Amino acid sequence: MAENIIQRESKETRTEPNPRLERAFDTDEERRIREEVIRVVREELPRFIVGGNFLFERNIKMSDGKNIQLAVGTGTKIGTAATQKLGFFGETPVVQQTTSSQSPATFSAGTSGIVNDSATWGGYTIGDIVAILQAFGLIA
Repeated sequence: MAENIIQRESKETRTEPNPRLERAFDTDEERRIREEVIRVVREELPRFIVGGNFLFERNIKMSDGKNIQLAVGTGTKIGTAATQKLGFFGETPVVQQTTSSQSPATFSAGTSGIVNDSATWGGYTIGDIVAILQAFGLIA
């Protein structure tokens, strides 16, 4: 659809000025620059729209305080297969983890010798893990 709009507007502006893009420009140089920018956008935009998906060949940066808003209907996935890799906070991206993906964390039962709120895995108590998951919004 975007390609059709681009092609249609491209044809419109080549034969006569497009009133949606016209503005009062002080000089011919400003008009020439505007037309050059429009030409470049028309040529480059289709590279980013591939088969209904957006293709980014560079990193995406967001300004501080800006959010990604999602619809509430079907839901949204980050990664659509267990083999796609994802990493957070500079850590190496990994595939979806399973119980056999890595060596288990070291268990320390503490002074009681049983699994309770003072027992740790890799230095984390169950309470630590829950607090971290809640802080990231992964559990309520």
